[in-house]
Amino acid sequence: MKKRVLITREDLPGRGPDRLSGAAEVAVWPGTGKPGPADLAALASGVSGILALGNDPVDGALMDAAGPSLRVVSLASMGFDNVDRAAAAERGIVVTHTPAVLAETTADLAFALILAARRRIGAAGASLASGSWDLFRMRDHLGLDIHGATLGLIGYGQIGRAVARRAHGFGMRVLHHDPYAPDDDLSTSVGLGTLLAESDIVSLHVPLTEETRHLISTRELAAMKPTATLVSTARGGVVDEAALLHAVRTGRLHSAGLDVFEREPMGTELSPLVAEPHVVTLPHIGSATEATRAAMVDLAVDNILDVLADRPARTPLPGSPAVPGAPAEAAGVRA
Repeated sequence: MKKRVLITREDLPGRGPDRLSGAAEVAVWPGTGKPGPADLAALASGVSGILALGNDPVDGALMDAAGPSLRVVSLASMGFDNVDRAAAAERGIVVTHTPAVLAETTADLAFALILAARRRIGAAGASLASGSWDLFRMRDHLGLDIHGATLGLIGYGQIGRAVARRAHGFGMRVLHHDPYAPDDDLSTSVGLGTLLAESDIVSLHVPLTEETRHLISTRELAAMKPTATLVSTARGGVVDEAALLHAVRTGRLHSAGLDVFEREPMGTELSPLVAEPHVVTLPHIGSATEATRAAMVDLAVDNILDVLADRPARTPLPGSPAVPGAPAEAAGVRA
C-alpha cells in the first residue's frame, strides 16, 4: 500500500511532483492563494510526508492532524521560519530544506539589487517611462559607485560566499559577520559594529529566527554610513521595516534593495517601502529561475522519497535528525 503525501500547492515546476506521484498517493491543496492551517489540516490525515513551500504554515496542529504516520516535512525553500521546529522535534519528524541548489541564483539577485539600488536604476527608468526625460542634466539620477566599495555580508554561508565572489569582480573589499565563518580568501571576518560602520553596502544572508528577528533596526541603521545601501534577500522579519522607512525618508540611509518583507504576500495592501524612490522592491524572487525552482522541488521530493524508503534525508535542517525518531543535534543555522 502506497504511503500518502500532502503537497501544499499545485503547479510546481520540474518533474518532482510526477516522481512523487509514482511512489506515493499524493493529495494536493487545490486553492490558488496561500493555504491556511485549516485548509491543510483537512487534507493531512494519515500522510507520511508534507511537501510545503517556504511560507506555507506547518505547525504542531497540522502535524497532529497528520497523526503518527507523519515522518517528514520537506520544504521547497532555503528558509524554514514557517515550520514549528520544536513541535517537529518533539514528534521525531524530519524537517528538510533546499540549501545549495538556490545559492548561486539568489546571489545573482542580491547583486542585481545592489546595482539597482546603488545606481538608482528604478527611479531613472520610471523617469524615462513617464516622458520626463526632456534634457540631459549632469545632476539627474546620480547614484553611488559599486566598484571599489566595501561590501558587508551579514551571514556568510553558501549565498553570502557566492555574493562575495561576485563582489571581487567589481574590485570590492568584502567583510562578513558570521560566528561560524572565519576569514577566507574572499572576505574578512569582523564584528557586527565594525561591519555596519565600514560598509558601503550591507547585504543580509541569515535565516529568520528569534535571534535574527529585527536584527537590523534603528540602532543598526544609525551605525551605518548615510551613504550606505541595505540589501536583503534573506527573510523580511530580519529588518525592522518601520525603522528602515524612517532612515530612508530622513536621509539617514542612501538606499535599500528588498526582495523580502515582513508581510508576504502583500496583495493590494502594499508596504510603504514600495513607493519610496530610494528603495528597490521585488516580490521574493531570489530563486526565481526555471532551473533553480525545478531543482528546489526535485530536492524536496528526493528528501521525502529517501525518508519514506528508510534512508537518511539528503538535506535536513541543521538540528533536525536525518531519520525519523532520531535525537536532534544542536547545530548552527546557516543561509
